[in-house]
Amino acid sequence: MTEKIIILDCGSQVTMLIGRRLREAGIYCEIVPYNKIPAISDDIKGFIISGSPCSVLEENAPSINLGAIEASRPVLGICYGAQFISKYYGGSVEHSQSREYGRAQFKIHSQDEPLFEGISKESTVWMSHGDSITSLPSGCTLLGSTEDVRNAAFRLDGRQIYGLQFHPEVYHSEEGSKMLSNFCYKVCGCLGGWTAESFIQSSVAALKEQIGEGKVILGLSGGVDSTVAAVLLDKAIGKRLTCIFVDNGLLRKNEFEKVMASYKDMGLNVIGADASEDFLSALAGVTDPEAKRKAIGRVFVETFEKYAAKVDGAQFLAQGTIYPDVIESAGVAGVAQKIKSHHNVGGLPEKMHLKIVEPLRTLFKDEVRRVGRSLGISEELIGRHPFPGPSLAIRVIGEVTREKLDILREADDIFIRSLKEAPGAGFPSASDPRQQAKTLYDAIWQAGVILLPVQSVGVMGDERTYESAVALRAVVSTDAMTADWFRFPYDFLASVSNEIIRKVKGINRVVYDISSKPPATIEWE
Repeated sequence: MTEKIIILDCGSQVTMLIGRRLREAGIYCEIVPYNKIPAISDDIKGFIISGSPCSVLEENAPSINLGAIEASRPVLGICYGAQFISKYYGGSVEHSQSREYGRAQFKIHSQDEPLFEGISKESTVWMSHGDSITSLPSGCTLLGSTEDVRNAAFRLDGRQIYGLQFHPEVYHSEEGSKMLSNFCYKVCGCLGGWTAESFIQSSVAALKEQIGEGKVILGLSGGVDSTVAAVLLDKAIGKRLTCIFVDNGLLRKNEFEKVMASYKDMGLNVIGADASEDFLSALAGVTDPEAKRKAIGRVFVETFEKYAAKVDGAQFLAQGTIYPDVIESAGVAGVAQKIKSHHNVGGLPEKMHLKIVEPLRTLFKDEVRRVGRSLGISEELIGRHPFPGPSLAIRVIGEVTREKLDILREADDIFIRSLKEAPGAGFPSASDPRQQAKTLYDAIWQAGVILLPVQSVGVMGDERTYESAVALRAVVSTDAMTADWFRFPYDFLASVSNEIIRKVKGINRVVYDISSKPPATIEWE
């Protein structure tokens, strides 16, 4: 039996970070909508209520049935969760005079509390709320305050129910991870032990039970997610897995050939499917990013239906869906906003008449890499940057044409090759921060070139040009939920810009994107 903490998602954009912190502490957790509390079972050790963009004073704000869990399991409310707990038990919550946002100095009133075991008497935490708990319920113990927020931490007397007005899950809360770890280990009594190896063991057993003697088709892209999913499935069901790599005509330069070659010696059953003309035809005249994704998803399904028919007895479709895909594709109904659709999340099962298998759905990207290493997959594959499912279609801003794709491929090839050739001394590795990066490519989470729907005047030799501009994008991240732009040496940017403009006909201007996520996203579309 795998012990777990249930995180009740009230719509916060950083709910996934709670899960990440718990995983880092060796605790398995599951994130579920606030209104879909699972039945209490022996494997559930406690509950965490997340933050929310809503106010507890709103009529339709998320409402948790605390009565279903309070008597049997410990509960920790974070920000909105703390306010909800206070209001639920008779405390007062009011709109703040001004939004309390940013760093604050948190002072603990009693270090004897299990939640704060080993925590400094005073530490920095991160506030982000528009309401304040003005009075605690009767029978509450105040555990900590900041200069501006008196009721920053509390516990209901005689019960293992806690509230924290700040966000312990974010990086800026210096000892927040330790507080979350204390809740799991000291309050909930978790034993821990969730590792990549334990995930592999439990996943293989679960896949065998789910699939039985059935056959599975997997869309293989050459990326980290689909590669790890394929090897995990191969470990569970062997040759009953058929992998299909679709050439959608939107891949990087020579990508199709490179991907097929990389799997040649891995023992996987891989079929190459050239559907490039179908994808390009479906994208003709399409400029809206969501419409592009939908068109690509539709042709993706049609292509799989065609090749699935050739796999006798196929019952399952496997996908490399990971946690960030899920949270960005569908938030909590009526609370969190969908950021964008992902080609491999939702909708496909009905159209393909196959049951879905998602071995990595509960993992963050860095966890997928750790699992891949434990499976013995080569570092060349594990260290690859993420690549969007819709491929270069969402890096050509506006309508996608063969001519634009050819221009983008050449520029992208120069950028990625330059990253792989440039030494990474002084930078940590993106896939394993404990090691120094060998190249700039290793130091970066994700990089690519975006072809802009902008033309600008330039001069080449004695001739006036009026050609396209491209933007370079490179970010550092650990889970794709947040990302920061990479600080390149100026000489590197100058060299790449010069080579792209000299060698790629149709481009006369190169810019570098210095936007972080949030407020921007990693991809432009």
